[in-house]
Amino acid sequence: DPGSAGEWWLDLCAGPGGKAGLLAALAAQSGARLRANEIQPHRADLVRNTLSTIRHRYPDVVEVTVDDGREIGEAEPARYDRTLVDAPCTGLGALRRRPEARWRRSPKDLAGLGPLQRDLLASAIEATRPGGVVLYSTCSPHLAETEFVVKDVLKAFPNAAAEDVRPLLRDRSGEQLPGTGPGPWAQLWPHRHGTDGMFLALLRLG
Repeated sequence: DPGSAGEWWLDLCAGPGGKAGLLAALAAQSGARLRANEIQPHRADLVRNTLSTIRHRYPDVVEVTVDDGREIGEAEPARYDRTLVDAPCTGLGALRRRPEARWRRSPKDLAGLGPLQRDLLASAIEATRPGGVVLYSTCSPHLAETEFVVKDVLKAFPNAAAEDVRPLLRDRSGEQLPGTGPGPWAQLWPHRHGTDGMFLALLRLG
């Protein structure tokens, strides 16, 4: 679904800006507007650099902000039609590209990231209008950063429900990707899909 004119989109954790660049291009095509938010100023600068061309060509399509994503839901409740939470995580799903990262991670990292991931997802739900959607993603296959986070947050938001994200994941021929799990969320695997170990969950607000 490419979106509709007049929609507001939110990239809650936009740095360094790769996904925000794609979203901005889609927003320009559909007539939507994108807020790309990043809490770290130096990473927000990276987002601005990534989006510089499209911001020059379509100055009204995208804005880059520096705010704590955990506070946006309370500050702007039910404002956005589509929200992306590409949450900070251990990055364990990228070990095929960064094998040295395994020596920089410990179980303590999971304990610290879990509350942040839950707070960000909760804020995203609060910031999204009824009928809108939230996509939660991490570059990790660990249940403590994926399924457990989504299930815990959904308990606090009876107006949000997980939709089956798997039909949206297609290969180059247009066929649905196999081997992404029983649903409704999806887990990608390097040895099966030739990509990082990404997790995706799609939530719709009622």
